[in-house]
Amino acid sequence: MFLTPIESARYFVDSAQRSVLYMDTLRKRGNQALDHHEAGKPPVLVFDYETVLDGAAFDRPCNYLLLRITPPDDAPTDPVKRPFVVFDPRAGHGPGISGSKESSQVGVALRAGHPVYLVSFRPEPEPHQTLRDVARAEMKFLIEVARLHPEAPKPAIVGNCQAGWAIMMLSAHAPELASMIGIAGAPLSYWAGVEGKNPMRYLAGLTGGNWISAMTADLGAGSFDGANLVSNFENLNPANTLLGKPYRLYANVDTEADRFLDFERWWGGYFLLSREEIVELTSELFIGNKLTQGRILDDDDEPIDLRAIRAPIVVIASEGDNITPPPQALNWILDLYSDVAEIRANEQTIVYTVHPDVGHLGIFVSGKVAAREHDSLVNSLDLIDTLPPGLFEMVIDDVCTENEHGITCETYTMHFEQRTLDDIRAYDDGRADEEPFRAVARFSEINEGLYSTLLAPWVQMMANPAAAEMRRMLHPQRLRYTLFSDANPMMAGVKLAADLVRDNRVEAPPDNPLRQIERGMVESFQRTLEQATDRRDVAIEQVFKAIWTHPLVQALAGEKATHADSAKPAAGQRRALEQVRDLKLAGIAAREHEGGFADAVLRVVYAAVKAGRRVDAQAFAAAREIWMKHERFRVLDRDAFIEKAREAALMVAFDEQAALEALPRLLPTERDRADALHIIARIIELHPETATEVRQVQQRVERILEQSTQAA
Repeated sequence: MFLTPIESARYFVDSAQRSVLYMDTLRKRGNQALDHHEAGKPPVLVFDYETVLDGAAFDRPCNYLLLRITPPDDAPTDPVKRPFVVFDPRAGHGPGISGSKESSQVGVALRAGHPVYLVSFRPEPEPHQTLRDVARAEMKFLIEVARLHPEAPKPAIVGNCQAGWAIMMLSAHAPELASMIGIAGAPLSYWAGVEGKNPMRYLAGLTGGNWISAMTADLGAGSFDGANLVSNFENLNPANTLLGKPYRLYANVDTEADRFLDFERWWGGYFLLSREEIVELTSELFIGNKLTQGRILDDDDEPIDLRAIRAPIVVIASEGDNITPPPQALNWILDLYSDVAEIRANEQTIVYTVHPDVGHLGIFVSGKVAAREHDSLVNSLDLIDTLPPGLFEMVIDDVCTENEHGITCETYTMHFEQRTLDDIRAYDDGRADEEPFRAVARFSEINEGLYSTLLAPWVQMMANPAAAEMRRMLHPQRLRYTLFSDANPMMAGVKLAADLVRDNRVEAPPDNPLRQIERGMVESFQRTLEQATDRRDVAIEQVFKAIWTHPLVQALAGEKATHADSAKPAAGQRRALEQVRDLKLAGIAAREHEGGFADAVLRVVYAAVKAGRRVDAQAFAAAREIWMKHERFRVLDRDAFIEKAREAALMVAFDEQAALEALPRLLPTERDRADALHIIARIIELHPETATEVRQVQQRVERILEQSTQAA
């Protein structure tokens, strides 16, 4: 490698200037954090908004608010379109990340013309606020949104990360409030994961359970500092925290600073949870993993059963997510159902999509994900509404073009493919590794009881608000902001130096040999840290297994762990629900000969879907245009159409032969049959891949109608 004196000088000047600009960016970040704190830590939205409801005024007060997003002037909302209600996670940070840029969950829904609301929250909880208080407030929010949009369908609700748990519990308790449920990066099955990966699930087993969370909240005078949760997230990948993220800013400080500051405004805004909330979260949802087992009770002491949800559920996960890996996002389906037939019997539609590589935050922050996954969700609501009960994967394929500048992928196509539970199991390496977590959960309950009885009164007696606030101010997560702000006199000359650098900026090109050496050294150090992290994670897993798989520990836990797949919720309630479904299916079967033109066409459409095992979004949109223009479909309003579609789907799912054999009674005249066959033929032709099986359905229907005509 030959290095000229000019290249060398240019690099050292560039490196020094980047150092100054890097420090100035950290100074701006610190000032931004202080300003955000002084302003009360409002949501980090780029859209204007107004407060609709404030949970602090409720009978059971909480720190949650319902905000209405003000649409941009060039994208007015349609009052008859389904409203979207977005729930941001309360897992250490504040609200607004779902609308922190134009290309976001909020932005996608606004651009599609939907009224959009955000469930926000204040930095500090109300005294002794519980998760149930929050759930009551959120129910009131959804009722109010529905009241404000009487001509629109029920709201579609989207929950990110921890908020995904919240809206799933809410929807199981009050299934009539939402028309669609989207959950992004939500670990509903926290014990799940692949051995050798996903070490975060083991941490509670090494600390003896959630008594530490309770003690931390007691030291905080009844409040748990969200900065502790953020530290846990960052410790998962020290190489990125200590080297990757800072170096990306340093290496690209001229172009990266604004994006860095936008993200850090949210990342550095730490919020608090009440003692009651953090104990509930850790004991019931994290360590206890009780939600999918039907072991969380509502106010009436009735188990919350996720199978009571009636709205379609859309799950967004990612292979690159090390906080909520796909097994944690998807295994709740295995916990609730034994096979797809049972999903259909419960009249449930579950759709999932798994991104190949985006990280946890990228699932609901990345502009690329917003332009694909969330855009797909928003623009396929009508299709999802009319999917037959069952399990589907939303497959999104980029449409790429090649030109002189390379390959660009700016658009995509989307379709839904039928899946089985084996497709969900394929994301995991088996579920036997979940068994030791039952012992962890049991010991966690014991340790928390001992702590609450013997130590908590003394800790609470010693704690006070002033000392708690001092501890929060001195938390390393906050110090890295305040120490680099203008509040630190040592930073006084940084702004002046940065201004001088900007006026006399000299950049070394990326192919400068010393810049390449710099990049190589950082990457080498980063790989070393990653290897050390891998060894740490292996050690954590080995220690966890050594402790919690020991027969003595298992015996002391008081129960032999059973296989996770058999942990179905509330067996007695399950049998009652199955009896209700059997009665309903019997009633549907009795109505196979009832109905008319629309019912007949829909039965054939769902038979074609069943045969082809996929639904193409573009074909569906075109098909919908065809049948909705027909005079016999136009008379149906949206709710009546969806009701007929779902009943047709159920009939086809459970007795396709009987459903199709009844078509002659639904189409008694020659004109009825000719019109129906014409519509069916046009719809099937729209399918991009008219499979042989689909054509066979069409021919089968033609034979049934022809034989009926001949018999008459």
